[in-house]
Amino acid sequence: MVIPKLAFRNIWGAGLRTWLNVVALSFSFVAIIFLQGLYNGMNNQMEKATADAQYGGGQYWQSSYDPYDPLTLNEAHGVIPDDLLKLVDDKKAVPILIRQATIYPNGRFQNVLLKGIPPEQVVLSVPSLFLKTDEETIPALIGNRMAKSTGLKEGDYITVRWRDTNGTFDANEVKIVKVMKTNVPEIDNAQLWIPLDKMRIMTEMPNEATMIVLEKDSQFNKSIANWEYKDLDFLMRDLKALFLTKSIGGSIFYLVLLFLAMLAIFDTQILSIFRRKKEMGTLMALGMTRSKLIQLFTLEGAIHAVLAAVVAALYGIPLLTWVATNGYGLPEATDSYGFALGNRIFPSYTAGLVVGTTLLVLIVTTIVSFLPTRKIAKLKPTDALRGKLT
Repeated sequence: MVIPKLAFRNIWGAGLRTWLNVVALSFSFVAIIFLQGLYNGMNNQMEKATADAQYGGGQYWQSSYDPYDPLTLNEAHGVIPDDLLKLVDDKKAVPILIRQATIYPNGRFQNVLLKGIPPEQVVLSVPSLFLKTDEETIPALIGNRMAKSTGLKEGDYITVRWRDTNGTFDANEVKIVKVMKTNVPEIDNAQLWIPLDKMRIMTEMPNEATMIVLEKDSQFNKSIANWEYKDLDFLMRDLKALFLTKSIGGSIFYLVLLFLAMLAIFDTQILSIFRRKKEMGTLMALGMTRSKLIQLFTLEGAIHAVLAAVVAALYGIPLLTWVATNGYGLPEATDSYGFALGNRIFPSYTAGLVVGTTLLVLIVTTIVSFLPTRKIAKLKPTDALRGKLT
């Protein structure tokens, strides 16, 4: 118990120098936890919003469908198999039929994806119920981003041209019945949603679909001919890669903060060893071994991390709790970046993140505190008492 008591007494006696180091180190604690929590929250929001609006619990693609190759859309359709049709009838899956089309807003033309979806579906968060109408006019649903880019608004009529299953061009007017506000650009940009039954009539594709979206947490993954099952790991692969890239970029930032804090601890240890030569000589003359002396100075450096964790908790817990509750506001320009985030990011902090960060800083601080003490191993008590240190 002698070494801990001496370490605490020396730390407390250092006064302002100790608290400057502690406050600087506490910033590293809070910054690391905040940034990592921010990236976790961003990833969770993106995955949840995308799964709710687009991916559900997985998808079945018609074997010719390739979302990155629009030329496959002409052939990417097929009759829904009985196994999947049963899920659709039980409202545990939703069929979507996709075709290329052209619209003519305000005297211009724009290529879009024409998507047919059952108005009564409950699998996806797309507000398809607005497509249920008794009017003879074809109702259409668009997103707020598309409405902004085309100048369309609710109640507008617009001409749509498409090809049916035989390759014959056809055209008709549709009425914009709803402009949905969504955080997911993949269901918004250049996309026009209409009732599935009307689209099947328009394209002469009865009982057909391009993809089947399963409900969340669905365990159905049966192998079906001419249809390919895609689980969430596959569908979310791009999002996870984006999150990993952002996390690496953030890690570089808080490693710089940690390096600056460790530099302050290292300089403090060097200064302490230089100024306390006579103290070290006295302790060694009284019987303290070199290893115990090294432990004393290393412990003093490690205590900085412990005090920093306490100080960080005093102001970090209220601050991070407030941010987690109210979110971190994003500028309006972020909406055009293509991320499913919305106007605010809500950080996600876990016990593992807090404990892991605390242990990381404590271990690194202890190592940095130990490095300057290696000079003590060659110290002679007589030299130290004379103030000589080599």
